[in-house]
Amino acid sequence: MRNIIKSSISILALTALISCGNSTEKQSEVKKEEKKEVATQWSVEKAQEWGAKQPWLVGANFGPSDASNQLDMWQKDTWNPELIDKELGWAEEIGFNTIRVYLHYFPYRDDKDGFLQRMDQFLEISAKHNIKPMFIFFDDVWNPYPVAGKQPEPKKHLHNAGWVQSPGHDILWNPERHIELKPYVQDVMNRYKNDDRVLLWDLYNEPQNTNNNAYHENDKGKEKFSMMLLKEVFVWAREVNPSQPITSAPWIGEWVDETKMTEFHKFMFNHSDIITYHNYNDIADFKRVSEPLKRYNRPMICTEYMSRGNKSLFETHLPYMAENNIGAINWGLVAGRTQTIYPWDSWEREYTAEPELWFHDIFRKDGSIYKQSEVDLIKKLTNDKNGKK
Repeated sequence: MRNIIKSSISILALTALISCGNSTEKQSEVKKEEKKEVATQWSVEKAQEWGAKQPWLVGANFGPSDASNQLDMWQKDTWNPELIDKELGWAEEIGFNTIRVYLHYFPYRDDKDGFLQRMDQFLEISAKHNIKPMFIFFDDVWNPYPVAGKQPEPKKHLHNAGWVQSPGHDILWNPERHIELKPYVQDVMNRYKNDDRVLLWDLYNEPQNTNNNAYHENDKGKEKFSMMLLKEVFVWAREVNPSQPITSAPWIGEWVDETKMTEFHKFMFNHSDIITYHNYNDIADFKRVSEPLKRYNRPMICTEYMSRGNKSLFETHLPYMAENNIGAINWGLVAGRTQTIYPWDSWEREYTAEPELWFHDIFRKDGSIYKQSEVDLIKKLTNDKNGKK
């Protein structure tokens, strides 16, 4: 009887020890999981390795000509893959190999499965034309109050009359609502994080832009909320840790002199895997702001340039970017409902007809070319740098 009791006690003790061991192992695993570090900015070496695999990157900010904004492009009722296919074909013909494309939170929020299917189709069309898009999640520019559904007709002759912000004032200015945006960013990125058809992720376009010439937003408040969302979206993206680089581009202010850099400049340059920036000024200023960015020793892409009335031109800027292997993404491909052939000052003075000098864009809606010499130059430089197909 004593032996039986002793055996029982031994068994119970052994079971407890095993249980305790399993519990300790589980706790250890939890602690390891808790200590797991989120990915950080790519090393210079990793960024350079990525850049060495790319051709000279040349393209345009793209939306189909029948879309006045991101909602028109991505919502089910106005989704137009046939037109996208045709217009990306024109881009391919002149040597473009990338495009910068704005997404929007609302189509994801209202029709997640449909939105992702449309992104699938968009990537199929892009790949057909040997074009790798860079996708943008958020945007602080133009109308602060986006509304889902049928979009109003843009006021005629007005630059970007229908463009809307993402997520817009109501969410941006309410930090407790920012967390609503996390699934949007991470669902999209997780779906394509190892997809070679995606070039990179441009997380947030022109944060803190106050649109003072158009919508007169309260810039004192917006800057604070934009910085909050900018920091959050970088964290969300690093948690996904995509195979493609992530970035966000400074667009205004002084970054030539490091002592004059704003909090936005410092954050973007110190957290982006590759360096992206915007400049719509003449070639002298373009060189002035581009040269100092070489100090980061990372691939560089100007993701917005080319405004003819502002002397930001293919003829002057593209050869410099080709020589320095700076990616070149001009604003606009096909003139259409964004009405970006009209200049920014159309918000301050009235235009009644097509301007003789287009501000942005390359093609008319029928595929004819606005300025043949520009296209000839684009073709020559892309052929010289990347070779004929």
